[in-house]
Amino acid sequence: MANYRILFNPKANGGKGKEEAEKLSSILTGDSLSFEDITAITSWSDFFASLGEGELPVLTGGDGTLNRFVNDTDGVDYPCDILYYPTGTGNDFAADVGIRSGEAPKVITDYLKDLPVVRVNGMTRRFLNGIGYGIDGYCCEVGDDLHAAGKTDVNYAGIAIKGLLFHFKPRNAKITVDGVTEEVKKVWLAPAMNGRMYGGGMIPTPDQKRLAPKEEKQLSVLVWHGSGKISTLAVFPSIFKGEHLGHPKMCNVKTGRKVRVEFDAPTALQIDGETVRNVTSYEAEI
Repeated sequence: MANYRILFNPKANGGKGKEEAEKLSSILTGDSLSFEDITAITSWSDFFASLGEGELPVLTGGDGTLNRFVNDTDGVDYPCDILYYPTGTGNDFAADVGIRSGEAPKVITDYLKDLPVVRVNGMTRRFLNGIGYGIDGYCCEVGDDLHAAGKTDVNYAGIAIKGLLFHFKPRNAKITVDGVTEEVKKVWLAPAMNGRMYGGGMIPTPDQKRLAPKEEKQLSVLVWHGSGKISTLAVFPSIFKGEHLGHPKMCNVKTGRKVRVEFDAPTALQIDGETVRNVTSYEAEI
């Protein structure tokens, strides 16, 4: 019999985080499970010290919960493996690394090591999936406003389509990768990616490797630029299969260890799905 501390985020999956986490009781049958609200943990050093011999923590939630965990535990050594069971809405990390709801939790410790950082609007954060800047950040901003207004069934695909056609205006940008700067017109997307996936199933950088050796690891930056509204809308669905790179006149990927993106007008940015508003530039670095 194994002993697990199940950590749930009550806000995950539209407020169903605890309910979804409790489904582990029917998956880990015969094991000992205790449930704990991750948002109530004030000291991760104390939490890890409280683990019994052989007891393992299981994170549940989505990408936002994972982002909170990796930042709250920054500088804290993990004394044991960290397991994960996805219960979020988008679950891009889980989809990227092959973890499925309904199956036993998987060890994710290696994915939490040596994470890149982003510096934006005076703060520094580690990130697990990627930094979205452009219409992806705009979609998160609009989605947050709809949630705040009480709407529960937010359709991000619909937000993206309306944004492409009517509301979001592409920016001119300076994109610097490892000291080399390029000025680009009409930028729709300029994310810096640690993984392959973000945004509820989009695959902007299909060749990005999360677990490359530390000395070889790089970030991948998709630059989607120069296209008009109709041509962008026509190609956009292909990003969900990673096939947008078959359109090199509008989509290309740059790789490097240090990235800076500057827009000529403020735009929302998202870090693993968490929105930062009014951003004119960001830096991401291995």
